[in-house]
Amino acid sequence: MKAKEIRAKSQRELIEAEKELKAELFKLRFQLATNQLDNPMRLKEVKRSIARIKTVMREREIRGIDQ
Repeated sequence: MKAKEIRAKSQRELIEAEKELKAELFKLRFQLATNQLDNPMRLKEVKRSIARIKTVMREREIRGIDQ
């Protein structure tokens, strides 16, 4: 997920997207532990997407923007 896409979403959509990505990250970590992970780079992508979402949420919190 690109930063531009993230900034276009509302606060509720960001919270929902973060929940979904965290669930996906859990599943990927479980697959990694059981040696069933097909694409190990997906772990990195999901972690970065979560970080981007948290960054945008924090920026909005600091600026007082509640979309």
